[in-house]
Amino acid sequence: MLKNYFKTAWRNLWKRRFYSLVTILGLAVGMTFSFLIMSYVWGEWQVNRHLANARNQYIIRSKWTDPGMGLDLTTLGPLGKALKADYPNLVANYYRYDAITVAVSHGDKHFREDVQTGDSTLLGMYGFPLLHGHTETALNAPNSIVITENKAMKYFGRTDVVGESLTLHNFVGGKQEYQITAVMKKPPFNSVTHLLASEAEIFFPFSSLEGRKGSEDNWGFAFMVNYIELKDGVTPADLAKPIAREVATNAPEAIKANLQVYLTPLSEYYREANNGIVNKMILTLSSITLFILLMAIVNFVNISIGSSSSRLKEIGVRKVLGSQKRQLIGQFLAESILLALLAMLISLGLYQLMRPFFSDILGKEVASLWSLTPYALLAPIWITVLVGLLAGLYPALVLSRVPSVESMKGKFKSVGGNIAFRRSLIAVQFVIALFVFAGAGIVARQVDYFFNKNLGYNKESLVTLGVPRDWTPDGLTKMEQLRDGLGRLSEIKSISLSYEIPNGNGGYFGFYKPGQDSTEAVLATLLRTDVSYAETYGVKLMAGEYLQRSNTAYQPDRIVMNETAIRSLGYASAQEALGQQVRVHFYPKPLTIVGVAQDFHFESMHETIKPLVFADVRGTNTYRYLSIRLNPGNIGSAMAAVEQKWRELMPDAPFEYVFMDETLQKLYQSEIQLKKASRIATFLSVVIVMLGILGMVSLNVARRTREVGIRKVLGATSVHVVMLFLKEFLVILAGAILIAFPLAMLLGDQWLKTYAYRVAIGWDVFVGIAIIFGMMITTLVGAQTYKAAITNPVESLKSD
Repeated sequence: MLKNYFKTAWRNLWKRRFYSLVTILGLAVGMTFSFLIMSYVWGEWQVNRHLANARNQYIIRSKWTDPGMGLDLTTLGPLGKALKADYPNLVANYYRYDAITVAVSHGDKHFREDVQTGDSTLLGMYGFPLLHGHTETALNAPNSIVITENKAMKYFGRTDVVGESLTLHNFVGGKQEYQITAVMKKPPFNSVTHLLASEAEIFFPFSSLEGRKGSEDNWGFAFMVNYIELKDGVTPADLAKPIAREVATNAPEAIKANLQVYLTPLSEYYREANNGIVNKMILTLSSITLFILLMAIVNFVNISIGSSSSRLKEIGVRKVLGSQKRQLIGQFLAESILLALLAMLISLGLYQLMRPFFSDILGKEVASLWSLTPYALLAPIWITVLVGLLAGLYPALVLSRVPSVESMKGKFKSVGGNIAFRRSLIAVQFVIALFVFAGAGIVARQVDYFFNKNLGYNKESLVTLGVPRDWTPDGLTKMEQLRDGLGRLSEIKSISLSYEIPNGNGGYFGFYKPGQDSTEAVLATLLRTDVSYAETYGVKLMAGEYLQRSNTAYQPDRIVMNETAIRSLGYASAQEALGQQVRVHFYPKPLTIVGVAQDFHFESMHETIKPLVFADVRGTNTYRYLSIRLNPGNIGSAMAAVEQKWRELMPDAPFEYVFMDETLQKLYQSEIQLKKASRIATFLSVVIVMLGILGMVSLNVARRTREVGIRKVLGATSVHVVMLFLKEFLVILAGAILIAFPLAMLLGDQWLKTYAYRVAIGWDVFVGIAIIFGMMITTLVGAQTYKAAITNPVESLKSD
């Protein structure tokens, strides 16, 4: 029986090739997008789950009363080790690391790398597989170093490099040799090697690099990443009191008063970090996927019901010959499942073809079908059967209920009564497509606003270079000589040395007036720069000078504040703030305000502009970046000249630069991905809607050929005939607009509220979308009906 169902189904599909093709293409588009997003979502859910004992592992996080004292994802350096030592019945293992960036060299190869200096427990705790070396001993020696297979190929051109050496540039101007003791197979994306906005592929022991020692044992150092693994049966609640005891016993008083420590399961941390941005992306993409798949199913139902009039006699004959209702339902469901299976085969091919493109859009590798086996087979088959049943069940029930007499006469009253239902399905499609279209327009406007808004500084032709970190007085002098040497190039307009650049990464400090209670301090981001920073970035001064004049002896204890900072401190104007003194936490001397800078966006536009304070880099000797303003001209040749001079002055240091536009893109990476994904969703929605209209119009024209002929005989023009078919879709479009646009405006406004600076949702966006959508529908319907409109009425009246 089942074989007969599918055999008959194949014959019917082949007989109605055009409508079958339209339905298959619509389903294939929806399924392809669904499979790609499902693969992405599955990958996001699997992050950290492949780590050994992941179910018992947690990251120790911090909640600070004073946000300037630490970060959410870091905590006190010794905490993890102390919990393991003092509570061995609760804690099975721990791992801590300090994330830093260092210059790494081998021969004539010099690169700047994100590295981890941490505990020797790394490999054993997480089960990272090794290609070469031994897990138990790899990180035991102070000069040992573990690298991934990627880094081995990068520096040596092969992976069997145990015993070879790498040179790391330390923080006091020296170089240290490290012996490679193990080569790690590249780990999957996880929240251990891929944390703090970097991907570490080089690991070495704590306190082995000069200038970066002791933080793991310092209870006053709150910027250490800590992980712990609990024993089976132990819960985070069981560790609450032990953590509180450790902090109360060992931490400085200022930290005790401000710190609350808590645990987050490592299996969940990735998705809920950064205010749950990954969970939000998963929810958004899953919702869009559901809508697009629903639109494809709606196409199937509409075309199936619309084309059913051609099968009424077939249904009548089957009933007269004894077919039961359940057999007819089985026949129609077999057809729908067969269509879905054909669509699935096409979609699997499209999946492999579109996978690299989607990986680029989502910023994450979408797995191939082969790597997803057996899920790559089971999930599509399950979805195919489900889609086939959902899409075919309603048409099957409707057609199987048509009385035998009506069917034999070719009457279609029972199905004809479902015209309103079919129109409502088309309206649902239009609402979804218009909503996605409008949402994409709102997202695109906001993302464009990020890059077009005046940031308060000039980002054009601005380049930043990471520099070697020798934080000794001699190291600072050497770096100033490098800065001045590069600054003499004709291609460079201005150049500045600093610890921070406008990428949102800065430390907070409390500033308050002398005599004021320090608890009322204003939290401000401290930027350590040289005297050319404002000139290089094009930051305007409202009053005073920027730190001090160039080429003058260093004058300590001078600071510059932005407008928000002086307002927060209670000064009425920039002029009033000049010459005033302020104090800062952890610094014994008062500081003098010598300048007031205009506000500019140091962080992303998610946040309002916060208080900023500029201090001279010579006060701490710490620096990380050279910022270069290029003169107008050929950017490529200018950077080539800069690189050549760099090689002369710093022959063993990596030359790696980033344009400020690229830095800003990282601040809005999620929004850029959402913009790309929404554009793809819009395109697919429009394609599916147009395929549905194509099928429905073709069916209407075929069913109403005689009516068209009669109308033309009675004097109707070709335009009247086209409008006969078009007005139905335009009326549905008008109704869909009344639903979709207010909904898009409401949800779009809620999304925009997450940004401190945002665009206004104007009606011009919706008017433009309505016009574009209306023109597409008019063009498609007009092209489909024009042939019928110009056909000789005599030929139309001959049709049966």
